[in-house]
Amino acid sequence: EKMAAVLERSFIEICGFERETLHRFREVTVNLGLTALPGGAKFPDSAGAFHYEESGKLLSVTSNRFIHWSTSGDTVQLVEQSLDTNLLNNAAKLRFTHCTVLPGGVHIQETLNNVLILISTNQSVHRLVLPHPTRMYRSELVTELHMQSIFTDVGKLSLQDPSHSAIIPNLVGHAGSPSTSTAWLSHQGEAHYALASPDGGIMVVTLPPHDTQGSVSVLELKRSSMMQRLSGWMPTAIRGEHGPADLALSLAVRELEEDSFIFALCQDHKLRMWSFREQACLLEADMLDYMPACKGVKRLSGQGHRLRLAYSSITGLCLCVYLAVPTRGQFTVLQLVPTDNNRYSLEHISSLFTTQDTLVDFALTSTDVWGLWVDDSNTTVVKYISFEHNTAGQWNQVFVQPPPEEEVHIGVDQDPRIYRRGSEKIADVSWESLRKEVTVAVESELQSSVTEFEFSQEEYRQLQVEFWSKFHACCLQYQEALSTPMGLTVSPHTSMVCLLKKGFVSFLLPCFAVDHLYLCYDEYLFSEEETPITDDVEGGRDVLQLVQCLRLVSDAVSGEMAYEMEKALEHLESPERAAELVLENIDNVIEDIQNKLQDIRNPMAAMMVLLRELDLETDSEVGEGPITPGQSLNMRISLSQLYGSSSAVSVVCQAVCHMSMTRALFCRDLLILQKLYLTSLTVDHVCFRDANLQHLTVLELSDSPALSHMLSPQTVVELFYQTLARKLIISQIYCQQHSSSLLLWPHMVSNVVQLLAQLLWPSNPGFQFPECLMANCQYTQLQEYVRLIGPWCQVNIGSCRFMLGQCYLANGEGQKALQCFQEAATEVEKEEFLMRLTGTEDEEAASTPRLQYFNKVLRLLEDVGLPELVIQLASLAITEVTVSSHVDSQTNAALWTRIFKHHLDLGHNSEAYEALTQNPDSSMKLDCLRQLVVVLCERSQLQDLVQFPYVNLHDEVVSIIESRARGLDLLAHNYYELLYAFHINRHNYRKAGTVMFEFGMRLGREVRTRLGLQKQVNCYLAALNCLRFIRPEYAWIVQPASGAMYERPGASPKRNSDGEFSSEPVKRQVDILELGDLEKEYILSRSRLTLAQHHPPSASIAGSATAEEMVALLVQTGLFDSALSLCQTFRLNLIPIFEGLAFKCIKLQFGGEDAQNEAWSWLAANQLSSVVNTKESR
Repeated sequence: EKMAAVLERSFIEICGFERETLHRFREVTVNLGLTALPGGAKFPDSAGAFHYEESGKLLSVTSNRFIHWSTSGDTVQLVEQSLDTNLLNNAAKLRFTHCTVLPGGVHIQETLNNVLILISTNQSVHRLVLPHPTRMYRSELVTELHMQSIFTDVGKLSLQDPSHSAIIPNLVGHAGSPSTSTAWLSHQGEAHYALASPDGGIMVVTLPPHDTQGSVSVLELKRSSMMQRLSGWMPTAIRGEHGPADLALSLAVRELEEDSFIFALCQDHKLRMWSFREQACLLEADMLDYMPACKGVKRLSGQGHRLRLAYSSITGLCLCVYLAVPTRGQFTVLQLVPTDNNRYSLEHISSLFTTQDTLVDFALTSTDVWGLWVDDSNTTVVKYISFEHNTAGQWNQVFVQPPPEEEVHIGVDQDPRIYRRGSEKIADVSWESLRKEVTVAVESELQSSVTEFEFSQEEYRQLQVEFWSKFHACCLQYQEALSTPMGLTVSPHTSMVCLLKKGFVSFLLPCFAVDHLYLCYDEYLFSEEETPITDDVEGGRDVLQLVQCLRLVSDAVSGEMAYEMEKALEHLESPERAAELVLENIDNVIEDIQNKLQDIRNPMAAMMVLLRELDLETDSEVGEGPITPGQSLNMRISLSQLYGSSSAVSVVCQAVCHMSMTRALFCRDLLILQKLYLTSLTVDHVCFRDANLQHLTVLELSDSPALSHMLSPQTVVELFYQTLARKLIISQIYCQQHSSSLLLWPHMVSNVVQLLAQLLWPSNPGFQFPECLMANCQYTQLQEYVRLIGPWCQVNIGSCRFMLGQCYLANGEGQKALQCFQEAATEVEKEEFLMRLTGTEDEEAASTPRLQYFNKVLRLLEDVGLPELVIQLASLAITEVTVSSHVDSQTNAALWTRIFKHHLDLGHNSEAYEALTQNPDSSMKLDCLRQLVVVLCERSQLQDLVQFPYVNLHDEVVSIIESRARGLDLLAHNYYELLYAFHINRHNYRKAGTVMFEFGMRLGREVRTRLGLQKQVNCYLAALNCLRFIRPEYAWIVQPASGAMYERPGASPKRNSDGEFSSEPVKRQVDILELGDLEKEYILSRSRLTLAQHHPPSASIAGSATAEEMVALLVQTGLFDSALSLCQTFRLNLIPIFEGLAFKCIKLQFGGEDAQNEAWSWLAANQLSSVVNTKESR
């Protein structure tokens, strides 16, 4: 396993944009009542940084934490930044009214309790006392994702107070203001400001400790020993004769052995060291003594000279002097060596020569000199060199961020408004609104410029390209201004190098060897004789020669050709064919490349070395090793935050993006070179082609260069790093490291970038990146990811098909999703992700992994609401069950139950019935049958329900319908009628008659209304009809005795409410009802209905009345005809009828008009023909 790839000595610049939020500066204005100096000097903008002493310690609150600042005129901007946590309120802007901040005028120093910021202007000095981060939190355990910055309460400071600010006195004889400065904090807590006097010499202004009372003092250091006391300022100042040659151009200070040494590099090219304690110049050295061929330089004033110090316990105090002379520049590294009598001397260590570019800033470490220049074309140049161990004075390269391309290639199939590829951004509301505003503005400008009413689509497109190109040019100018370099900083604790620019901070990361070879400048590449990617000397030379050939190919490939090849790859076309098309367009350099190829001893071996170094494949998964057991809570919390801030996320992910982009171009050129090589030689090129196909499809998962980085929302790679990858990577790095190890930036960030690239590389066994995309619903990006790796990646094939199925589901393409899920099923037992997916089914442990997978997918499809697909997949799973002999019937039954349920939900009644009959589990089959009956009844699809054959299920169906009929409201449900129809359909007339008779009996007892009596009549009539279809000897039904059948509503003679057979037989008395008995019941019920129709209040008592009671009720109502019919049917005495009729007649005879009107109503209710004998009737 490769922990990290081979590193070169070069570095690469990665811009650390904080894209989520812009810095909101807390503005503080300091007004000491000063007026602007007449003709005041203007100083160039500058920048610097301060790194906390414990920034390299993992368990510290200040780990990976620093403060950087920039000055411009009267303003100082300060920003505190951390790579581990996001700092709140971390930016402050100080404005000093009518003052100008001096070069070197900002110095930051920390004590145990405070961070002190010392600022020098041309008229005043200032001190800000802020709390130290370790004092802002009571506990050592800091678990918040965000922390307060030390600038949180900067607005509460009273900076005009004497304890914070002082005015520099206008000393007699001085003309102008100080030209440069430095500052330091003594062990006693005093703030000292060393200012370069315009007349020469050094003025030191001292503020007493911030927590004590005291007066401000001024001290002037001159070469003369003549002393004069300045009234009102303590202690004394040293004054004397001086000349303009003494003017200090650069100042630096270092406390050694209870004294402060002030180093001044003056414009007479001399370095002077002053003792602050002794107020004397202890050392004076002419820097031109270290410069060869310096004739004529002495007459020039060294306006561009610079001075830096560096201290280490090994080398002591080292100084680096930069001498700026015409046509060249020189760095001279000197070591301060003590001699006798408290005197010192300088020992020359190294002289380093550079180009004539304009030096912006430089830094000195205990081993290296780092330089920042701007060349004639205004391009940033960064280089570094070891001042003790370097080869022939050759500087190491830093590949700075290239400026964005001025021309953007827009394909004919692209909208000019979208001039960069990729859909991998996460939607961000603020950026979306900004994009809309920009689009509207540019389109409005375009519309206002159009004068003609009609023009072709091509003309309109050309206009779009023109106006969007103008907008692009404006953005480039804006970015160029923000990218102006202002300073360079190197952390002595973490070795982190940062470039401080006008608009942002960029970080320098170590360059991997293979990227170094591709990016290396020609003059370096041609001078190199070995490469760290191979130990073989001859092989190394071949690799270098091969890279030179690749350089020729890269230079020959135009932007348009590169775009066409990229589009071909994006559309999954053949890379070889795309390379051939490029070859056809670079005829002019083919001969040069072939000549170069002939110098390579073994081209195939050299290509394999490069491809092996490009390879990101690893055998084991990143992060699979646990963090060392027994680690403290502090350690675990610190690791949980390491490199977790938005700045670190941006830097790491941009570094991975840059690496992938560089290697994609590398592979593109290597493939073109191979095609050229194969046209003249016959070799087996399959291995090269496969390897290149992999690397050519390197996923460009982050934003492409430059402008879009600054103005783009978070990418999916940043999302992956934040949510999952960072934890895995830190675990991997620290599972074998001791907790006391230092956070060395070059080593740590290289490992993080390499491990993140391995996590992203599709051919590695881990599948965390697609999982992260799926978990965060990034389906468009996930679908594109699977599409790009599909043709060549042979790892996690099934998992990718499953992910693609998820994407199709999210896009509403169910059939495509089902196809993908089916294809993934074959890999379930081979791939870790799919095994994890199925391994959570504890209740289905007995099932095969594939069946567990099918169950998971079936639930997924059910959640999405795709029953048709559930049926299809369940059917496929049943085929699996059939083939697999060791699968239990329970699994099979569950699948058939699923199919039944969804067919029933879809209204596929026949298919649902078919699935029900296939179910091998009797209990599940009965549940399905019960559901079928209930659902079809509710849908009133009784025809289907009745006509199903119910092979071997007849009794169960009857039992279920009986149970439902007896347990539910009679009028709200029609289960009795269903059961009647069910028996009629099967010509079982006796059962049908029994059902209707039971229905009628219950209606009479439970539904005592006119509607209930009407239904009872119909039920008895239907029962009569049923028995008349049977031969007379069989025309009978069984009726349970009163009180046995209906002791409990819904009770079944044989079964309980679930349709199951009762454990004990029910003892009951049985009555046989023949056709005549039913006819009697029918006539009785018809007479009840007649009574209810003529006298509705009687309905409530008529339902359960006997024949005798009914006769009395009918006579009382005047329904003599019905009463007579009832008496004849039940062979009852007719006397009550005649008595009633006589009573009515007597009542009529003695009654008045009302009685006669009433008589007509009950007379009309009787059939007169049956009671009046007329001539016709006789």
